Amino acid sequence: MTFELGENQYGKAEVRLVRVDRGPQAHGITDLNVTTTLAGDLTATHLTGDNTGVLPTDTQKNTVHAFARDGIGEIEEFALRLARHFVDSAPAITRARVRIEQYGWERIPATGHSFTRTAGTRTASAAYDGTTAWVVSGVEGVTVLNTTGSEFHGFPRDRYTTLAETSDRILATDVTARWRHADPTRTDWAASFAGAKDRLLNAFAATYSHSLQQTLHSMGQYVLSGDDGLAEARLALPNKHHFLVDLQPFDLDNPQQVYQVADRPYGLIEGTVHRTGAPDPGLAWW
Repeated sequence: MTFELGENQYGKAEVRLVRVDRGPQAHGITDLNVTTTLAGDLTATHLTGDNTGVLPTDTQKNTVHAFARDGIGEIEEFALRLARHFVDSAPAITRARVRIEQYGWERIPATGHSFTRTAGTRTASAAYDGTTAWVVSGVEGVTVLNTTGSEFHGFPRDRYTTLAETSDRILATDVTARWRHADPTRTDWAASFAGAKDRLLNAFAATYSHSLQQTLHSMGQYVLSGDDGLAEARLALPNKHHFLVDLQPFDLDNPQQVYQVADRPYGLIEGTVHRTGAPDPGLAWW
């Protein structure tokens, strides 16, 4: 019986950093969580413990901090700088992926240095193999809810089906969405992100939904349709169920006013919308 080493990678997970940009009148902060992942000619370390080609994960952490000293800019740019650095400077490394989560802060009015945390998380990933780069932007943890404009009926029923059909329900979800850029050299990262996020939310609000799957597809289409530089969108939408409470035992009616919110289990709807003819870099790049 013989064995051989398969695909492998390693890196430094969740490097936390905050950069403060100190202006004369007000401060700005950039709050990041950075994960680096490297792959390449690493067979020796797995088979014999020879670490000649292994760039230490502590070095990767230090590199993130040192690069932040020079300025971060948009997180897509920062991720690209890091990914290219690791491949171009470490001989054994042939592919790098850098994923960044950015936590938003808003300055409290009438102050220059006091902030409050904003909802949702901006994300970006950059991958580089020495020749080709890919960039993905996105958001996580954006909670949205429609109090009407959603139905769910016409589904198959069997002996285990208890769910009642409905022609008017609350539809709520925590959006995780990512969109891949066709051109990693674009420079309008901030405007692209703002536009994509606006279209994502507007699609949720504007779509009369017969299923969360239909809403997902509409949101993906909206994201891509407003930016020719986007090739593909991937979304994960957990269905945050709101069930109408039965108040009849208390001799009360419930004209769609009081709901029970179910924490778990929940439906999880996932899907991809891509521009026809766009090249697919494969799941590894995401």
